[in-house]
Amino acid sequence: MKVAIASDHGGILIRKEITKMMDELDIEHVDFGCGDEGSVDYPDFAIPVAERVANGEFDRGILICGTGIGMSISANKVKGVRCALVHDVFSAKMTRLHNDTNVLAMGERVIGAGLAREIAKVWLETEFEGGRHTRRIQKIADYENR
Repeated sequence: MKVAIASDHGGILIRKEITKMMDELDIEHVDFGCGDEGSVDYPDFAIPVAERVANGEFDRGILICGTGIGMSISANKVKGVRCALVHDVFSAKMTRLHNDTNVLAMGERVIGAGLAREIAKVWLETEFEGGRHTRRIQKIADYENR
């Protein structure tokens, strides 16, 4: 699995924690920032990550900002992306099992680093269940393609 990860200025600490966790789990990943340049605009980081996931360059993406809301809205504008804003482990698992999410968004001002690590780990390790859920995912793709 290959993961793209990015944050704006509001998600730097959690991004670094999740990057460290992926190193520990030997998950291939590329960190697309942001750096220490101060306040930045979340779409400038969310959209490129989402595009790389949508075009198949990366299998999944992880985005972090202050609340996760701006990142998730931005990522979901990219055709083929199913980004879920998650702040608990159960939802992280269900977004993979039932919704085959390919981008995860979280908010650093909402959850701490420890919980963010747990959420990301479960999300990365959970496979799509398929079955009846495949039909539902296809309906979303069909709508996008209209």
